[in-house]
Amino acid sequence: MHLRDPRVRTPEAASLPPSPADRATEMADGPGEALPEPAEVARSLVAAVREHRVLALLLAIALGVSVWLRFQTASALWLDEALTVNIARAPLGSIPHLLREDGAPPLYYFLLHGWILLFGQGNLATRSLSGMFGVINLPVAYVAGSRIGSRWWTIDRATGEDRRARLERGRIVGWGALLLLASSPFAVYYDTEARMYGLVILLGSVAIVIYTSLLRHPSLLGALALAGDTAALLYSHYWSLFAGAVVGAGTILWALKAHDERTRKACRYAIAGLVAGLLAFIPWVPTFAFQLRHTGTPWASPAGLTAVIFTITQFAGGNSDPGRALALIFFFLGVVALAGAPYGRRMVLLDLRSRPGIRALALVVAGTLVLAVVAGRLTGSTFADRYTSVIAFPALLIVAYGLSQLPEQRIRYGVLGAAVALGFAASIPNAFLSRTQGGQVGAAISAQGHAGDVVAFCPDQLGPAVSRSLQGDFKALTFPRRTSPDLVDWVNYTKTVEAAKPGAFVTDLVHLAGTTHTIWYVWAPNYLGYANKCQAIADALSRARPQHVVVPARASDTPYEIFEGETLDRYPPR
Repeated sequence: MHLRDPRVRTPEAASLPPSPADRATEMADGPGEALPEPAEVARSLVAAVREHRVLALLLAIALGVSVWLRFQTASALWLDEALTVNIARAPLGSIPHLLREDGAPPLYYFLLHGWILLFGQGNLATRSLSGMFGVINLPVAYVAGSRIGSRWWTIDRATGEDRRARLERGRIVGWGALLLLASSPFAVYYDTEARMYGLVILLGSVAIVIYTSLLRHPSLLGALALAGDTAALLYSHYWSLFAGAVVGAGTILWALKAHDERTRKACRYAIAGLVAGLLAFIPWVPTFAFQLRHTGTPWASPAGLTAVIFTITQFAGGNSDPGRALALIFFFLGVVALAGAPYGRRMVLLDLRSRPGIRALALVVAGTLVLAVVAGRLTGSTFADRYTSVIAFPALLIVAYGLSQLPEQRIRYGVLGAAVALGFAASIPNAFLSRTQGGQVGAAISAQGHAGDVVAFCPDQLGPAVSRSLQGDFKALTFPRRTSPDLVDWVNYTKTVEAAKPGAFVTDLVHLAGTTHTIWYVWAPNYLGYANKCQAIADALSRARPQHVVVPARASDTPYEIFEGETLDRYPPR
């Protein structure tokens, strides 16, 4: 929306420190201007930092806290993390077979396998791979934000004030995207988890950089880069199929509506890159098809369309008080990004037609969510907020763009400062809160148990986290399959649980322990599909032997989605 009323005051220019790349781009794109010398670029950056020393100091502190948070968490590994590490540490050739029973694609597991060979399989070592992805993503976020904000792929067509305004808006969105990602509770949480989601967030950011580059410079090399990133996303998480489908459909529609050959050419290269990435996924399709038929997600139910709203609140920090406040800022900035136009010093007008570039990002975010939810309802697959990592950064970009539509510099700083402060307030507890009682339970058994004792798990999903900290020669058995606690076989899981008999499992435990060894029972009620079977095992054991509660289950002390509570009971011989 263009406002030509001469009474309207233009917004003040934002004064976040520009990068050398921005300085070079600004001078190179201007009519008749040459690229500056490197020394001149350095002097301009130093001058900007001196002019805004307080801002530069606050920025440095924020980035320092962000990096620290991505390598700090006191919690032991919970089920998914422990299971991931146990699969990744297996021989490289065995990983695809193990994943066939697990239900995940292989890229992160191969990367973690190499990481474990270099740094070991401790909690910090294995989680630091995701932390590294998170740190790498910070400069990528600035580049992606500056390009989206300035509509970088079309900036060579703009001149004069319009061109300078675009570059300024690009700087605002770039710094906003970087700081929002740096303080993002969602990103911090999954950058401290030994799972693939930090990698997926990074690949989603890189995809935006590659896609915008391809739009500005259509080339075979750009298409190959997009194909590589697309394939990496598909081999990292299956929700990338939904995002890729939405982006592909949007690119095709754009090509059909385009009036210039350059745009149509760029769209053709982009579609070719997406298709090539999809073709690279074909070797994994048989495994994916088997997983789709036999593994599924038996631990939760499919979601409804309310998950679209729920996702934004999770991006902001979930159920924590700072997270709820941050979600309000996110919703506000999202509306301003889509339909806002600054008017005067403290007014923003809304144009319901929305803005083309941000509208496309919003359609990718919303379209991916809706497509995933619908597919989940049709296939019986569940929804978990971590699956949305593929669209987490595009959603943050929309929020960052909203900053550029606020009319005054002080207002922008105030809103961004509040968002960053709330983000850190919701993120910092992650460094100290527990995600599981598995480490506590494993340590208790190791300290009090003896060689030959029997350790039983119900459900088997409690096994991987506890077994990491078990020290001693124990006999371990899991319900329902009576397998090792290191892994969980998800193949036909629901049917297996339904067919398993608690009484027969208790008989096996008593026989295995004999008359001289203790039975340690690790269990939790309320797991989907188990009904009262784990409780029935506890009741049957207490009738056979005296019961002592060693570690009682406790409630979650974290505002995040995951907390693995459990009870440890000891049943010594009579």
